[in-house]
Amino acid sequence: MTRPYSMDLRDRAISRILAGESVRSVALALSISPATVVRWSQRYRAWGNVAPGKVGGHKPRLLVGELRNWLLDRTKSDFTLRGLVAELAERGVKVDYVQVWRFAHAEGLSFKKKRPSRRATEAEGRPAAGAVEEISGAA
Repeated sequence: MTRPYSMDLRDRAISRILAGESVRSVALALSISPATVVRWSQRYRAWGNVAPGKVGGHKPRLLVGELRNWLLDRTKSDFTLRGLVAELAERGVKVDYVQVWRFAHAEGLSFKKKRPSRRATEAEGRPAAGAVEEISGAA
């Protein structure tokens, strides 16, 4: 991510604009684009300064507190992420799949499917599988 231009450069550009120079001549003299000079002058007229806005930031997590506790209890049984999104929507919480995925990943939650058949164990009501018989005539 790039850094904003320095305040010194911004102040020099605005002082030249206020002195009556054209946008293009200021841009050429300071080696910046004319669009940047226009945006800075508009910002100066609107707010009285040309300080850069906030870059980046952090979006607070929605799934905290009571919702976190509910989700942790809910994930003790089988779940899917899309199912959790639907259940949260029923509770009035508007979240998307990615937010639920990030929550599950941060909490170390995963749902591992159980194998549909266990070939090495006995099935209920049936005898255990026997060994494979030898084929007659094999040398």
